[in-house]
Amino acid sequence: MTTPPKPTEVAVRGIDRFLALAALGLAIAAVLCFFAIIIGTALGMQQAEFGVGLWPIIGAIPVWGLPLALLMILALLTMSFVRKGRATRGS
Repeated sequence: MTTPPKPTEVAVRGIDRFLALAALGLAIAAVLCFFAIIIGTALGMQQAEFGVGLWPIIGAIPVWGLPLALLMILALLTMSFVRKGRATRGS
């Protein structure tokens, strides 16, 4: 019997690590900010109080961070599939 050829190992590039870690960091920050808003509301903060200090930034991170993290993950998956396709085609 013959064994099927093993696919060649594809090296992990720096951009892949950056996209993975940045997406993970943004997603974690967005979830933490989301919980901070929930806790602030539960402690009795009014809507006007969320417009001063760091609260506008805390409110913007879930709005912009989660979609950006999703786009980063999609870019990472696309680059990975293309690179693995080229590696198997080249072998």
